[in-house]
Amino acid sequence: MSFQYEGNVGSQYNFTTTNWLDTGDNAWQLTAASLVGLQSIAGLTILYAGIVPSKWAINSAFMVIYAFSATLIVWVLWAYKMSFGTYMLPFVGRPGPVVTMAQELGQSQLPSTSPVLFQNFPLSTMVYFQFVFAAITIIITAGSFLCRMSFTAWVIFVPLWITFSYAIGAYSIWGGGFLWQMGVIDYSGGYVIHISSGTAGLVGAYFIGPRSAADSNDLRPNNVLSVLAGAGILWIGWNGFNGGDPYAASADAGAAVLNTNVCTAMSLLCWTICDTIYKGKPSVIGAVQGMITGLVAITPCAGVVAGWAAIAIGFASGTIPWVSLKIMHKKVPYLRDIDDTLDVFHTHCVAGFVGGFSVGLFATLEGCVAFGANSVGGAIEGNGRQVWLQIVGALFIIGWNILWTSLIMCFIRDVLHIPLCMSEDELLKGSDMIHGEAAYVLCPCEAHEHLLAGNHNKRSQTGPGELEMGGVTLGGQTMEGV
Repeated sequence: MSFQYEGNVGSQYNFTTTNWLDTGDNAWQLTAASLVGLQSIAGLTILYAGIVPSKWAINSAFMVIYAFSATLIVWVLWAYKMSFGTYMLPFVGRPGPVVTMAQELGQSQLPSTSPVLFQNFPLSTMVYFQFVFAAITIIITAGSFLCRMSFTAWVIFVPLWITFSYAIGAYSIWGGGFLWQMGVIDYSGGYVIHISSGTAGLVGAYFIGPRSAADSNDLRPNNVLSVLAGAGILWIGWNGFNGGDPYAASADAGAAVLNTNVCTAMSLLCWTICDTIYKGKPSVIGAVQGMITGLVAITPCAGVVAGWAAIAIGFASGTIPWVSLKIMHKKVPYLRDIDDTLDVFHTHCVAGFVGGFSVGLFATLEGCVAFGANSVGGAIEGNGRQVWLQIVGALFIIGWNILWTSLIMCFIRDVLHIPLCMSEDELLKGSDMIHGEAAYVLCPCEAHEHLLAGNHNKRSQTGPGELEMGGVTLGGQTMEGV
């Protein structure tokens, strides 16, 4: 049986290709979204699990997977429309669900922009693409909280922060809010994602408190190769991160991808050189940090700056955040006293500001036109006002996140009476106690069932032929020299 429809019903039901659907744009947008999704539940899951002590590997990875899942449900029920829906206030859209087939098959649009901007793919593609950005933002924030935040507190923090913090920044800059109307440029999330996550991470870490003394004194990753694998997924996934934000398989998408990789390579090299000069040897973890700061710094300007500017921005992102982390962090009491586990403030907030400020300096007229930005370019085009607009945008994101991250943490702690930090026993035993699972189990046998059950023995408590490494179960013959 076949059904006949009259007129352009595709915008309502989309059973066939419609006159607004560009299959190339839709295919690229879904591909870009999938690359960004892989950055989270593959890239950062692996990176976090490898960079922390082994007893925290399971807990850290699970924080990522939970946040990814919880954000998606919040996103489709109310947060997407708060971020990209119809006008309610200058900084937020009207909340509501996006769960009907008519919505999912209809054409994507940004109803709060003037004129209204339409995309040549369905709303379902746009919702998923924007969701993976929201998810990775809260997951980056988690990097500041690893190795001590109560999992129950994390469960509550995620939906509240996406609702009251992320959605406001997204609408204000991307969804047609007041910063978009002013002409602030954030190509792909240097402000909405990185400055917000870096600020929220620092503030949240203050409220949660520091890690245990034992964890603070031993900062060695449990698996550097896993860190590199996760970082590699993060780097290549960034091609979708920045390449997807023209909302089209356009020439500007190609420019954004090339600039992203050029800036990142330059930043990694500069950070490595700084490490070598300062410490006398290059650091693999330092190279990963330089890679991340390069990715972050190019994000707000990827498709609006020229290649030479991408190199200059890479130099800045490989040196300025390095100075803020290695030197300023030790000299500023407030920063020194806050335990930001993965230095998210420096690698994301500072680097995001470097990139956002660079937009004001280096944005080109051609790039802004190709992207469709509400600007004629930066200072190199004679528009020095763009520098101040970028500063205003950064200050709003920083201020809003300081306020709402503080309020959410206080609500969880003082109203719900849920501890923000784990108990002393949980801090000692890690994932084995919290989740009843060990990250690595080697040669399991009956003699080690107590470890698999979540009991954590110290080296002094193990018998002959047993070795306890915190999250690692080893059995069999004695390992000499370990």
